Amino acid sequence: MRRIVDSTERGVYRAGRWLAGLFGGAKSLAALLALALLATGCFTVPVTGRSQFNLFDTADDLALGKEAYVSVLKESEGQLVRTGPEVELVRKVVDRIAAVSDDPGFEWEANVIRDPEMVNAWCMPGGKIAVYTGILPVCQGETGLAVVLGHEIAHAIARHGTSRMSDTLVAQLGLEVAAASSDEVAAYKEALALSVQLLVLMPFGRDDELEADHIGLIYMARAGYDPREAVDFWRRMSELSGDGGPEFLSTHPSNENRIAAIERLLPEAIAVYEASGKGSARNSNSP
Repeated sequence: MRRIVDSTERGVYRAGRWLAGLFGGAKSLAALLALALLATGCFTVPVTGRSQFNLFDTADDLALGKEAYVSVLKESEGQLVRTGPEVELVRKVVDRIAAVSDDPGFEWEANVIRDPEMVNAWCMPGGKIAVYTGILPVCQGETGLAVVLGHEIAHAIARHGTSRMSDTLVAQLGLEVAAASSDEVAAYKEALALSVQLLVLMPFGRDDELEADHIGLIYMARAGYDPREAVDFWRRMSELSGDGGPEFLSTHPSNENRIAAIERLLPEAIAVYEASGKGSARNSNSP
C-alpha cells in the first residue's frame, strides 16, 4: 500500500524549535503582550490578492527552508536520485514554473528521492523541493507533474509555511495569557487548545491548500501547461487515497471539494494558458 502524505508530516510547516521553547520557561505576561504588539505583519498573496498575517519576512523563509532541507537530504542520502530522466523531468518542470511565478528571490533547488511507496512532493519555504518517485506514476507525464509542482511552488510563494508558524505563535500566546489570567481557563487549557486546532489552525490549512491549487493552476498555465490536467490528476489521487475522513478533522479539503473548486477556477486558468503562447504539454509521455 502506498503512503500518501503531505508536507506537514515532514514538519515543514510546523513551528520551529525556537517557537516551542518560547513558552517553555517562565515568561511574564508583560513580555508576551509586548511580543503580541510588536510581532505584527501583513503579506499580500500573489494571484489571489489575499492579505495574509505573517510575522516573518522572505529572508526568514529562505533560512528556515535551507536549514530543514539540508536535514531532509541528509536523512535521504541513500535514496537520492542523482541523474537520469526523472531528475531531468522534475528540474525542467520546476524551472519552467519558477520562471513564471511571482518569485521574491527564492533559491530554487529540486531533488528526487527514490521511494516507490511515497506518493508525495513538497516545497519548503524559500524554494527547496523534493519529489518522491512514488508520485510520478500518478502524474502520468510532464503536465501531471506540473500540477503537483505548481501546487507546491505556490505554497512557497504564498508563504504558507511561515504564515502557519505565525498563526501557531499567536494562538499559543492567546492561550498562555488566558490561562495565566483565569483559573477556569487554565483548567480547560487542553480543551481550548484542541478547539483552536480544529476551528482555527486546521481550517486555515484547508484554505492554504485551496489557495495553492488556485495559484498553482495559474502558474502551470503561465508556463504553458494545460490546467485542465489538474482535474484528471486529482481524480487519480482520489481513487488512490479515498476521501480520507471528515473534512473538519483534516488540514486538507476533501477530494470532492478540491476537484469542484478547481473546476470553478478552470475558466480563469484556461484563459491564462491560451495567452501563454508556449503550447501544450498535456499529452507528454515523459516518465
